[in-house]
Amino acid sequence: MYERVMGASFTTLPVAVQRFHRLTGRAEWHGWVETQAPTSMPARLLALCLGTPRRASRGPLRFVLEAGPDTERWTRCFPHQTMRSRMRLVAGQIEESLGLARLRFVLAASSGTLTMELASLRFLGLPCPRWLLPRIVAEEVGTEEQLRFRVEASLPWVGLVASYRGHLDIGRAPRT
Repeated sequence: MYERVMGASFTTLPVAVQRFHRLTGRAEWHGWVETQAPTSMPARLLALCLGTPRRASRGPLRFVLEAGPDTERWTRCFPHQTMRSRMRLVAGQIEESLGLARLRFVLAASSGTLTMELASLRFLGLPCPRWLLPRIVAEEVGTEEQLRFRVEASLPWVGLVASYRGHLDIGRAPRT
């Protein structure tokens, strides 16, 4: 799915990132993650609506991928919470369904890093005005042994809503 969206630029990504995004079927990976807590009461309420981590933590991560040609289900088991989302291909972009939100991303490759740039957002089915869109950082880089990721989302006047970073150990074949 990611390769179809990115076209030729997909091949400029590290082999580990390409391999991860070419997986089909069910796969389970393990790794390590650090999460940050939302920074305000409105941010905590949004995190609850999205299913993103609401407590700061550090510890083991279990990640389950269920990938088909046009849809992927991602289950991230953080130390204190499980976060689920569905990725699907919509109009040449990746749409992530996350709790009550639908986020559309444009994918880009730059200096060996996969970045997901927020193009639009719907919350409770309503479109979010561009001036109110969250600032999102979503990046992946890879080595032979690890897929490293960083995700952070913040809103004007609300603050940090979600933040997690870490890695998946991909040096061995995933559990299926």
